[in-house]
Amino acid sequence: MPTDWQRALAIVAHPDDLEYGASAAIAGWTDEGRSVAYVLATRGEAGIDTMPPAEAGPLRSAEQVAAAAIVGVDVVEFLDHPDGLLEHSLALRRDLAAAIRRHRPELVITINHHPSFPGGGLNMADHRNLGNALLDAVRDAANRWLFPEAGDPWTGVRWVAVAASPQATHAVDVTDTLDRGIASLRAHAAYLAALGGHMADADGFLRRIAGAVGNHFGGRPAVSFELIPM
Repeated sequence: MPTDWQRALAIVAHPDDLEYGASAAIAGWTDEGRSVAYVLATRGEAGIDTMPPAEAGPLRSAEQVAAAAIVGVDVVEFLDHPDGLLEHSLALRRDLAAAIRRHRPELVITINHHPSFPGGGLNMADHRNLGNALLDAVRDAANRWLFPEAGDPWTGVRWVAVAASPQATHAVDVTDTLDRGIASLRAHAAYLAALGGHMADADGFLRRIAGAVGNHFGGRPAVSFELIPM
């Protein structure tokens, strides 16, 4: 992965998206003194079947802020688009372009927007729509004639790094930060308790994935990314 950058912006659809792997890499970057901020399109209010959205949204937002702090991120913003109903729309592109212009990152981080995950399993609409809108928004943010109400143009995004992509090209060694990545996922305690199953086992799930990525990329626990030059 490139190391000649100082500012990154992680943009995803839901609380917990970054914690399923990417946060372990983010912990290493913040340890090196790099600036990373989070922007979430929704508050994940439709993500707990046993809890009404009016209760789940604030709870999941608080869990996300706590999870971010564990890996050295203290700026977490929510755009308040509806959970489960994200559209690849001009409204979403405008809000994402505004966030990019506001934070002026060199690296934009997101999660898999492809139809499926590595090894199979269909991806969900929010992830697909957010990722595709984000790629458009990076270009939108650089064009002063698009969404002029959303701030001054920013042409400085050099890469988009897509975690958990089936088309991974790069990886980050997380030997020293995997435990903090696991702790950041555990911070989503209410969500994991309601989720159940193997993905609720933060330690087992993340160690298994990091080990599998490491086997492919060099033998040490790692987080994979599809790196898209912009």
